[in-house]
Amino acid sequence: MPPSTSDLTAPLTIAARPELTGGRRVGVLLSHGFTGSPASMRPWGEHLGALGYGVSVPLLPGHGTTWRELNRVQWTDWYAELTRAFDALRAEHEAVVIGGLSMGGALVLRLAADRPDEVAGVMVVNPAVATKRRDVKLLPVLKHLVPSFPAIAGDIKKAGVLEHGYDRTPLKAIHSLMRAWPGLVGDLHQVTAPLLYFRSDTDHVVDEASEPLVLAGVSSTDVKRVALPESYHVATLDNDAPTIFDESAAFIARVTSG
Repeated sequence: MPPSTSDLTAPLTIAARPELTGGRRVGVLLSHGFTGSPASMRPWGEHLGALGYGVSVPLLPGHGTTWRELNRVQWTDWYAELTRAFDALRAEHEAVVIGGLSMGGALVLRLAADRPDEVAGVMVVNPAVATKRRDVKLLPVLKHLVPSFPAIAGDIKKAGVLEHGYDRTPLKAIHSLMRAWPGLVGDLHQVTAPLLYFRSDTDHVVDEASEPLVLAGVSSTDVKRVALPESYHVATLDNDAPTIFDESAAFIARVTSG
């Protein structure tokens, strides 16, 4: 019997099995994106869990319910939940690697900038920290006039795959996200952990504005960019997902081996 939507969107927690990871307890925190849910990260998390890593994929506030609920929360709420999950992993593991998709990528970069001495590595998939779209300048006004726009979820090239995200984009919530971007970009120099950067060749959600800001902004000396030629925005569920899984597994093993 296939899992229900509620099962897929629920938080994911997998206990570490240090006997598979050289005796060390290594944790991995993965964050889903805006209007998404743990469903977009579940296959990635399960792959890493099967290798022995302790995995946590929290459900960010306002997600996994309705887009109207998302309009009632903001960036600080999402970041607080991610920080809570990170602290829980840190308490039980010797090293923790963090990763995120889209907004989740921005959240983990924020965490890596704030806690550089506690993050063993950072993995981002099509992270969003900026946009070239000019209409976002209207959000401060539009969010009071229009509650939502058409969905940004579901940008997947592979046929028959669902992200299980919202069918609308709540404007108050997305404005909160975008207001957090300048401060994050300004603090990217505080990111010193090894960085694994995945980027889809075709992405209909996050444009090309973010990549140069991240790659030029971080202070990390260990940086690898991996192209995803056969995937759209939600690459963790798309044709190049095996590349993400394999590259991240090798990355985690390497940066936590000390």
